[in-house]
Amino acid sequence: MKKNSKRSEPRFRGLDEMSPKEIVKALDKYVIGQNAAKRAVAIAVRNRIRRQKLDEEMAEEVAPKNIIMIGSTGVGKTEIARRLARMANSPFIKVEATKFTEVGYVGRDVESMVRDLVEIAVDMVRAEKILEIEEKAEQNTEERLLDILLATVRGIPVDEKTLDGSRDLERIEKMREKLRKKLRSGQLNQRLIEMDVREHSMPPVSFQVFEGSGLEEFQFNMRDMISGMVDGKARKRRMPVSEAVDYIMQEEEQKLIDMEQVARTAMNRVEQNGIIFLDEIDKIAGRESGHGPDVSREGVQRDILPIVEGTNVITRYGMIRTDHILFIAAGAFHSSKPNDLIPELQGRFPIRVEMNLLGEEEFVRILQEPKNALIRQYTALLATEGLKLLFTADGIRQIAKLACEVNDNTENIGARRLHTIVEALLEDVSFEGKQRKIKEVRINAGYVQKKLGDIARDKDLSRYIL
Repeated sequence: MKKNSKRSEPRFRGLDEMSPKEIVKALDKYVIGQNAAKRAVAIAVRNRIRRQKLDEEMAEEVAPKNIIMIGSTGVGKTEIARRLARMANSPFIKVEATKFTEVGYVGRDVESMVRDLVEIAVDMVRAEKILEIEEKAEQNTEERLLDILLATVRGIPVDEKTLDGSRDLERIEKMREKLRKKLRSGQLNQRLIEMDVREHSMPPVSFQVFEGSGLEEFQFNMRDMISGMVDGKARKRRMPVSEAVDYIMQEEEQKLIDMEQVARTAMNRVEQNGIIFLDEIDKIAGRESGHGPDVSREGVQRDILPIVEGTNVITRYGMIRTDHILFIAAGAFHSSKPNDLIPELQGRFPIRVEMNLLGEEEFVRILQEPKNALIRQYTALLATEGLKLLFTADGIRQIAKLACEVNDNTENIGARRLHTIVEALLEDVSFEGKQRKIKEVRINAGYVQKKLGDIARDKDLSRYIL
């Protein structure tokens, strides 16, 4: 008997032993170009590993080398940071700096990004612990199910006091092994059994908001209240064995996992390896204008400053220090420049890298070189319905060329334009799916031009479609 569960994406291992050059090479599998940015983040992560090998007094003084990535949308800023976090098995969160400037945005202070990062870390560590105890949890689940199934078999005494010596014990053991074989083979999946299930319903609750209480405190109370409802009343419920497996498995996992230890590990991982990606940092650059929506820009910068400098943030798991969290900021900086940030904040981002605009050659590589390239994704998706997509070299080149043309004529959204181009290109094939009579589709330059050439040339039309 195996629980049918989706596991998280396997993470890279051995980053402690990888040089910056090897880290860049690993990033090359997922992100095309942008070597300067890759080098910067590789060095920043490697310095973290070097810091952990120093004595405690020296390590405390080594500050993270925070980075500002300068480049238009769609050039790979977020992807580089996200892939790096996965390689390092680091808690990662992307936050848009502009959310803290929104008019009427009540209760979400800048510290919320740290609290959210801690929640992500707890989920990460808990998932890892589940993998560690999964085999034991499956064994316990199987034994509990066999106990329930044996209780439903006529003639088998359940109470130990009613057992008639070795004969009853032997008979029960034989029946147990027989049921075990059937359970593992799936023959009992549809058999109905009765078991105790904990209720998770929300009782009627009235809330009173007190003056001076913030939304963050309210959220903490809500989480604690909801977690307290997990151990609600138990009630009898009939369900098939296949459904009961999930219920029992979750209960067994909860028993085997020490959540206090999970929280401690997660907090330490955030403090030593956490990564916060501050997107649209350019939108909060600039001085006070004294009126209008820009009035909060410098205020947001000053709110973010202590988090980046290093401070203590209260979370539902305890106090956490932000001194060694790595911050990667990003922005297009079309109408502003990094020097428009307040000097104190500039000083906390010592590394600046400029991202290159992507052209036709980069688009050709993006379409086919990354591990999960766009063409491979669509080929695999349609193969599930018996369709075979064949992308020729000239077809790929034509897709890249059209993407560049549309980016030049309309808004330049970088590599994201490839998604809109390929989606429009394969719309008819995707719509017909397995009902399509011709199962093999050859995507060459002529096919691409026939489908999208007229749309790409019409600037007004391409604005809406591509």
